[in-house]
Amino acid sequence: MSLKALIFDFDGVIADSEPCHLSAFNQTFAEFGIELDPVAYYEKYLGCTDYELIEDVQRDYKADFKGRTAKQLAEQKTEIFHELIGAGRSIIDGIIEFVAELKKNNIRIAVNSGATAADIELMLKGTKIEKAFEVIVTADDIEKGKPDPQGYLLTLKKLNDNSKDKISAGDCAVIEDSKWGIIAAQKAGMRTIGITNSYPAKELLGSDLIIDSVRHLTISALHKLCS
Repeated sequence: MSLKALIFDFDGVIADSEPCHLSAFNQTFAEFGIELDPVAYYEKYLGCTDYELIEDVQRDYKADFKGRTAKQLAEQKTEIFHELIGAGRSIIDGIIEFVAELKKNNIRIAVNSGATAADIELMLKGTKIEKAFEVIVTADDIEKGKPDPQGYLLTLKKLNDNSKDKISAGDCAVIEDSKWGIIAAQKAGMRTIGITNSYPAKELLGSDLIIDSVRHLTISALHKLCS
């Protein structure tokens, strides 16, 4: 058995976008007197979709959002995030070359992210990988974020819907920057690669492999994961 598909998380794996997400949330929450510090954000909320994070913050801080719904606040947060991040400016070093190498070796590639489709579209816009991914599953497609495996199972389903050559979860590896994503991928039956862009290696110890850059990830190492 060898690797047939590699699925990427997006924020913190493809794009260096987590600081902008945190800033956008804090600007959204400012009128309610709430500010998330980075420690709380990375320890508790990073695996959430925007909707889940807003609902969790409302519960944890006993916040009065003055009749505003999670959907309305998420839309406000998205507008702020887009102003902060800009188009095509946040792709992490080495990703474009790594994606080209995967395609050269006929490894199918996809994204499963807790970000919205609008966020991902903006961050990919104008880059060399804008149209590279066969499947992109976002927060708009799922009901439960990570560590629930729903997103990864849907990504696998969509990959199989696109091709006569069916693949199994065991044919797939996932690159994740958080423990929530790693747990989700493992629940889906996929191999996991933890990348230390957002957390130190000790927070990713459940992974099959831990790297500090995709530049250090070879095609042979990927195939070995699934052998």
